[in-house]
Formats: sequence, structure tokens, C-alpha cells
Amino acid sequence: MALSLTVNGEHRSLDIEGDTPLLWVLRDELGLKGTKFGCGVGLCGACTVHLNGQPVRSCSTLLESAAGGEVTTIEGLAEGGQLHALQEAWIAEGVPQCGYCQSGQIMSAAHLLATNPAPARDDIVAAMTGNLCRCGTYSRIIAAVESVAGSSSMENSLAYDAAAARELS
Repeated sequence: MALSLTVNGEHRSLDIEGDTPLLWVLRDELGLKGTKFGCGVGLCGACTVHLNGQPVRSCSTLLESAAGGEVTTIEGLAEGGQLHALQEAWIAEGVPQCGYCQSGQIMSAAHLLATNPAPARDDIVAAMTGNLCRCGTYSRIIAAVESVAGSSSMENSLAYDAAAARELS
């Protein structure tokens, strides 16, 4: 079955069964390995991507429901060779331990900041609740999101200096 969608700004036409999970299309067909398989039932958040601007669990989103849509993966957040502000903050805060859940965490945080550029701490916690971290770096995740919240670099996705943002807040 021929289906098309836009992935990270690039139009893709695929001859794949519509009941194939989007996760496997991204990883196996398109070679985008940043999106991870975690639980397979949409509960852990490791496979989070954006579909038409909304965070979805790609392990439980079928290709046919994504057809014609716009998908953004962790690889699509960086622009012009520069990391997204959240990716920079993740590094500055030393968030990853094993790193397995991080792409899903960042995609959820990116959606939060796109819809609420200056969230309160409770908003951040609520938005990130659906993403599980086996290593327990939740306090670092919250600090990274807080360091980006409200910064002008978030709006234009330029490189971000997390240390400078903490000094200003």
C-alpha cells in the first residue's frame, strides 16, 4: 500500500502496510534510529515523536493514521547543524545516564515549550509524567526544561547556553 508523509521536513512515499507501527517505519524503513522502542504499548514514552505538532507514541501509532501528516523525530529538532535548545540544555544539565528514554523525553519537553514557552514547574512535571526514566534523572530533566523555558533561543531554536540562563533567572 502506497502511503506518504513528511518526516523532518522531507516528503516520503512508502509502500508499506498501513497497519505497521510508525516506530518501525521510522527506524527500519527510514533509518531514523533516535526514536526508541521501550514498552511497545505506548506507556513509557521512549518512542515519542510529533505528528502534526502533537506528541504521539510511535509504537502504537499506525502508519495509516500518520499518512499525509508531518512527523518530527529527535533527528528533526536540530536545525542547520545546531542542536535544539533542549538538546543543548540536556547536555549542560548532564541529564542522560543510559540515554535510552532521552529522545522521547526531549520530544515531550519540546511540545510543552512550543505550546507554553514559560511553564511553571508544576506544568513541566505534568507534561513529563508520561515519560519514564529508568535511571531516575527526573530532577535533571526538570532543570533542563526550566533552563530553556522562556528563553529567546527556544523560540528560534538557536544554540543555547544553559548556564547563562540559570544566572538570569
